Amino acid sequence: TPFSGVEIKIAEDGEILAKGPNITGGYLNRPEATDEAFGEDGWFHTGDLGTKDADGFVKITGRKKELIKTSGGKYVAPAKIESRIKSLTMVQEAVVIGDTRNYCTCLISLDPEELETWAGQQGTAADPSSDAVKTAVQAHIDSVNEGLASFETIKYFRILDEPMTVENGILTASLKVKRRVVAERYADLIDEMYASKKP
Repeated sequence: TPFSGVEIKIAEDGEILAKGPNITGGYLNRPEATDEAFGEDGWFHTGDLGTKDADGFVKITGRKKELIKTSGGKYVAPAKIESRIKSLTMVQEAVVIGDTRNYCTCLISLDPEELETWAGQQGTAADPSSDAVKTAVQAHIDSVNEGLASFETIKYFRILDEPMTVENGILTASLKVKRRVVAERYADLIDEMYASKKP
């Protein structure tokens, strides 16, 4: 265990739960927040997602509030999938969509400099909408999908015409994606990915 006397377990949805005498007793004068944090089981719900290995070491992988819940009731941690998609050097940002939907999709923005380098190596145009770029990104998505549960796999993606930046209002000052802004700004593209009804 991480601390003497503290029990740690991972909930079904991946949330890290803790129990022990040195865990907080609750929030001062906030009974609703205390009930929410502890639930009926007496375990403190940390709000963090993670894994626990055979030696009891805990690794934090994300925040529960960032989870997507599909229409089928499955929980998906978008950050995990997004970081794998971003391992393709020309991908600047990836935003997984799927909350209340029946499958996951992704919006991708490309790094202009990396795209230029890649295009030069391939002898093709540095055009985000080119077939060559789409084919390369699709091959990478296929590779990422192989390591995911079926309900997590990316069924469709769209490549945006421009990078996601602080200046265009999509990233925060700390370079985090504003998911609500993405959902509003690219609503038509997102709807298009769900219009095909791919199983």
